[in-house]
Amino acid sequence: MFKYKEAFSGFSVDDLEKARAFYRDTLGLTVKDSSMGHLELHLTGNGPILIYPKPNHQSATFTILNFAVADIEEAVDVLIEKGIRFEQYDDPIKTDEKGICRNDQGPAIAWFKDPAGNILSVLEE
Repeated sequence: MFKYKEAFSGFSVDDLEKARAFYRDTLGLTVKDSSMGHLELHLTGNGPILIYPKPNHQSATFTILNFAVADIEEAVDVLIEKGIRFEQYDDPIKTDEKGICRNDQGPAIAWFKDPAGNILSVLEE
């Protein structure tokens, strides 16, 4: 096995200041400036996640960040109050009017996007 100090993930956005405001002010997360001119998300139980600007950014077509929650109804309601719009899907999965998918294939989950169009989710543990 190769030796490494730590591992971390990152994703791009098209506007660093919009990302800072969304992750800090809307989601209430700890966002710090990195020494490389990027942002770092500091989440409980994880190392920092790097957010970097990319002029030709293309939004991810998959979920880049999942937030485990104890009560998905409460989490969705709080985020809706903060202006988050949840995605609506019909195929291959179905979401309810709030955007929550509930089925026997996995946990209850709801998807939403950041200002750069990246897909995030809240899922019930």
